[in-house]
Amino acid sequence: MSNQKKITQPRIGIVLSSGGVRGVYAHTGFLLALEKMQIELQAATGCSAGAVVGGIFASGTPVQRWANVLSTIKPGRFWRPSWFRLLWSLLARKGRGYSGFSSADSAIEFCTEQLRVQTFEQCQIPFHALAINITTGKKKIFSEGNLARSMVASAAIPVLYQPVEIDGDYYSDGGVIDLAPTDTICCKHNLDILIVHHATQRSTSTSKLNDPMNSRWTLIEILNNLLFRQRPWYLSDKPVAVRRCPCGCNAFVIVIEPELPPLAWPVTNNGPQVLQSAQEQTELYLKPYIEMLKGNAEIPACSVDELETEAQKTGCQG
Repeated sequence: MSNQKKITQPRIGIVLSSGGVRGVYAHTGFLLALEKMQIELQAATGCSAGAVVGGIFASGTPVQRWANVLSTIKPGRFWRPSWFRLLWSLLARKGRGYSGFSSADSAIEFCTEQLRVQTFEQCQIPFHALAINITTGKKKIFSEGNLARSMVASAAIPVLYQPVEIDGDYYSDGGVIDLAPTDTICCKHNLDILIVHHATQRSTSTSKLNDPMNSRWTLIEILNNLLFRQRPWYLSDKPVAVRRCPCGCNAFVIVIEPELPPLAWPVTNNGPQVLQSAQEQTELYLKPYIEMLKGNAEIPACSVDELETEAQKTGCQG
């Protein structure tokens, strides 16, 4: 590896994946670890749970303050299903107009309360949230306008939440189309390093199909299996991997997929354990790269193939 890319102050961005309630706690732990390691960020993007946490962070809300909110939060703050409305829609209207157990209003109200600013344009760092337009089936990257509404649109899990209306169109969980929107950030913001925190649960195997069928929220487990069945390009069979951005900018990509305790929707009781586990694993897996992330060491200029084949020589762990 004779060719190295020398950066005195690397531009670093983060990608926060979908992941339900567990993802919210996990991404918060990830951000606490970055703060503890004094890693400065220039841009962020997120999908679903990642959009919620990323938006709150980008708005300037201190991560520890947000973590304190999560330590005592109850599901009723962000999810209020109306069983009466469900029965009325099914019996009286034969299902017409019924699009989800819960309105997104409570989640929007909750997110608004956590934000330091209310629009994308006011954020301390550039932030993007991915959702899916349910009319066109195409993904939408929100980068301007009302922050809380776009965050919740990105996290509005189909069936569980009603779609969120923005400028006359309706949007749902971006995880339906892309678990982590890596293509929205590094090339656009001229980043040198991208850190992907993937907190999406792995799909249940066929042999374990009885587990979701016997769970308390069977419908949610089935949705999880459908949404999270395909694993994105950047993942490997290891908890940490190194890639190159495939979009053309060749940014150095560090991918963390922590092993986390289970946390079923919409339970929050074990959330602090998930948060702590994610924080500890982030500190562990980023330790070999800390000098590079702080600009005290060179960024390897190796290709994807070289990252995989020369990992032992260069310190790149593919």
